[in-house]
Amino acid sequence: MTIKLLLLALACVSASAIAASSAAPSGFALENTAVRDVRAPSLKREYQVFVALPDSYRASGQRYPVLFVVDANYAFPVVRNIAQRLHKHAGMEEVIVVGLSYAKGDTGNYSRRRDYTPTVPRSFDYRSDMPQRRPAFGEAAAYAKFVSSEVFPLIAREYRADMQRKVFIGHSYGSLLGLDVLLNEPRTFQHYILGSPSLWFDAGVMFDREKGYAAKHRDLPASLYFGIGGLERLPKGKTRSRTEEDADMVADLRDFDSALRSHRYPSLTTRVRVFDGEDHASVFPFVLTHGLRAYLKSSR
Repeated sequence: MTIKLLLLALACVSASAIAASSAAPSGFALENTAVRDVRAPSLKREYQVFVALPDSYRASGQRYPVLFVVDANYAFPVVRNIAQRLHKHAGMEEVIVVGLSYAKGDTGNYSRRRDYTPTVPRSFDYRSDMPQRRPAFGEAAAYAKFVSSEVFPLIAREYRADMQRKVFIGHSYGSLLGLDVLLNEPRTFQHYILGSPSLWFDAGVMFDREKGYAAKHRDLPASLYFGIGGLERLPKGKTRSRTEEDADMVADLRDFDSALRSHRYPSLTTRVRVFDGEDHASVFPFVLTHGLRAYLKSSR
């Protein structure tokens, strides 16, 4: 009888061990990060804010520049890790990274089309990737107001953030949002890192916005770093236009930068870098790295 009980106990232990070994593995978590839910009352939506603190945060007592990055569902860990690496291996000052998520319940594509674009396109053939919901565009100004009125106070209240050194980081549609902020409230951020801006959107509406700003202002207080992949040119033989299919994004960016420079704004600094061999999908880490170096201090 004792032997049977022993065998039964061993069998139970073996079964438990097998069950434990087949359990789903735990997820990977980034150190010194947090996720906060933020309500956007005027938009009647909820978002999440991802926050990454520098390694020295708890011991230093100092305040840090803040990087605000859109498209955070993929870009936040990229920005956080590159910023850390630049500090550890290139002596760049540490930063707080704040990621701005897509709206809860929305696909990334649906959320960014709505929140990052300045207008509803005059002609388009877009399909919604969310059943029972029509495509939505043109809420960049409302979304930017949510960031400044809800997210900024949260970060200023909860963290030792230097809110006089805020950096906007965007790519593609995210850069379109950055330009909309720039031409509406340029002092919202002190530095803008804008990769591969979708200047073709709505037949180049951002060029019209730039002209409108210039007609009313004599200065543009901002620091801009533009980057784009060399492969984002229009293939030879195709006729250039400001449409998604036939845009020469490199030429568009050079034209936009030239327009800004032509006004000789006293407080504007702007740089453009074309990264040869990179395309729309691969260029973001290069733009980010060089854009950070253009603004943040380094001890080396």
